[in-house]
Amino acid sequence: MPTSSMQKGKTRNENPRGLLRFALACGILLLPCIASAQIYLPRPAPEPSEYGKVILDNYSGAEPGAVVFDHWMHRSKFTCRVCHVDIGFAMQAKATGINAKSNSEGFHCGACHDGKRMFEGKTIFAACSGVPNNQCYRCHSLGKNGVRKYEYKEFTAKLPKGIYGVNWEAAEKSRAIKPVDFVEGLSVRMTQMRRRADFSVDAAYPWVEPINFSHEKHAIWNGCELCHPEIFPSAQKGTIRFSMFSNIEGRGCGACHGKVAFPLNNCSGCHSRAPVWVP
Repeated sequence: MPTSSMQKGKTRNENPRGLLRFALACGILLLPCIASAQIYLPRPAPEPSEYGKVILDNYSGAEPGAVVFDHWMHRSKFTCRVCHVDIGFAMQAKATGINAKSNSEGFHCGACHDGKRMFEGKTIFAACSGVPNNQCYRCHSLGKNGVRKYEYKEFTAKLPKGIYGVNWEAAEKSRAIKPVDFVEGLSVRMTQMRRRADFSVDAAYPWVEPINFSHEKHAIWNGCELCHPEIFPSAQKGTIRFSMFSNIEGRGCGACHGKVAFPLNNCSGCHSRAPVWVP
């Protein structure tokens, strides 16, 4: 009995030290995991004027220089579907293989920028006409001051704003912009598919609010074919698993959100009653 009592006392006296050593060991082992977890936080969003900007620098020689493509300019005029489905621009930056030759032959940017097509009563200037002139610098504008025709602040001054720059959904709904979804000679008229009803997506964690997904809002800009089946395979509800990890890696919703559509930092854009913004 005395021996047993001494052993019990010894155990009680040393246990706190043992727990402390155990906790420290776990902390050290978990440090790499904690560090790697930082990768899955949404990146801080740039200034709205820089959001969605694509730099095309696959040119040869010093001039005319790299192309700066601003999504905010074109999305105020056209739906995403027209460019990424009818014309065929890839959803990944620099994955389309745009060059001066393809543009001059009427592909890519040259599908509209041919010096002949009319839009809003004006002729769209030709891309890569083969004759160097000041018009080249409207696109080849990287590092050049005063060569662009439109700047973000002035161009978007009268458009409704949200927590992060222009509220494009509100701009379309109020008819402040009227994005075109059919371009003669490029688009094919098809019978509109019946849109699926809006639905709720349960989050993987009980403390995260469910997602209210609207097919109607997305179809205005994307149609059905921009999302299905390449980004979201057509499947029964509940078959495909969603996560913020895949979104931040550029898959699923992250194919657009975090690149051109509103940033993933805007939690309340999808999750009702969630924090409005996560830096």
